[in-house]
Amino acid sequence: MEELRDFLTGHLSWPAAREAVLLCVIALLAAISYFVMGWLMKHVERLVKYTATTIDDILLNDMMRKALSRLVPALVVNWLLPQLYNNTTSLYSWITTLTALYVLVAVIYVCIVLVRNLYHLMEDSEKTRRYAVKGIFQMVRLVIVCIGVIIGLSIILGREPVAIVTAIGASAAVLMLVFKDTILGLVASVQLSANNMLRKGDWLVCDSHGINGTVTDVSLTTVKVLNWDNSVSTIPPYTLVTDSFRNYQAMRDSGGRRVERSILIDINTVRFLDAIELERLKARGRLDGMDAAAGGDMVNLHLLRLYLEKFIGTDSRVNASMLFMVRQMAPTPQGLPLQLYFFTNTTEWREYERVQSDMFDHVYAIINEFGLRIYQAPAGSDISRLAHGSFI
Repeated sequence: MEELRDFLTGHLSWPAAREAVLLCVIALLAAISYFVMGWLMKHVERLVKYTATTIDDILLNDMMRKALSRLVPALVVNWLLPQLYNNTTSLYSWITTLTALYVLVAVIYVCIVLVRNLYHLMEDSEKTRRYAVKGIFQMVRLVIVCIGVIIGLSIILGREPVAIVTAIGASAAVLMLVFKDTILGLVASVQLSANNMLRKGDWLVCDSHGINGTVTDVSLTTVKVLNWDNSVSTIPPYTLVTDSFRNYQAMRDSGGRRVERSILIDINTVRFLDAIELERLKARGRLDGMDAAAGGDMVNLHLLRLYLEKFIGTDSRVNASMLFMVRQMAPTPQGLPLQLYFFTNTTEWREYERVQSDMFDHVYAIINEFGLRIYQAPAGSDISRLAHGSFI
């Protein structure tokens, strides 16, 4: 390179022509390096497609290959300038500055593409897909851009990057106001990820903001939720850290979804059963497997609780490994609440509702056989029949 520069200096006495020739030589070598790098990247593409793993497909995708192809010519130009140019020439200063800026932009672009590919690599893995790390990767890209801007200003102004950072630090209060949501979002994203509080695909319920649905995206500044009515709600991540919310993903992973419903028994119908009623229940198999006394001092509500516990425990759709029981609650003016507490062996919403409905269909139909009645407030038709003397 020095010999080429000396040759041109000896044969071209006009400085402008000599500088033009040197620029053409640098441009030609940069173009050659670009095409060579493009040819090399085609072979890399074939090699990536040939391998069985998908990691290299994501890390060395088309964007990364193009970014590397654009970076190499900038490095070549940056290397050739001191070799071919004398730093006393008029073009050297501004060409060096432009080249340094181009190299900086190319390096920043490569880093951003790498961070983006790392995020997609986590999205491609089943183990890491649901972690809320999108905000962290967005913040890393923002930090890379900020560092690039600081270095770029130092190149243009001819100052050290520390001096630029010191000048920016003087306006930190203004920057805090401008990037308040970004900073709060970063802190909240780190907390949500570190404490495993929220992931993509979780069922999120936040009553204070009317949110009830599946988390579709967790970014630096927003959490996007697709509600069950197909509306979309967005909420800042730091709101989920400061306010309370419920995450039903643990319920899904447990393999059982809770049913906790009560029926109101008319207290006036709670009584002892006589021998005939007990025999009738035995004949219909309602007392099978129970240690029911043969006498007449058996309370119908007690037998109903025993029957329902056996009914729940033997149903194949109930998760018997989890807690299940039938219990009385505190009496109310509307009657005596009898609560059925159990877990289904499915967490899928539609099937869960079907199991719950089937169970209570049976409960409503069986109560009359035990001589009990469900409390129900009188309707207008009941009052009308009572007024006409036909109320039963």
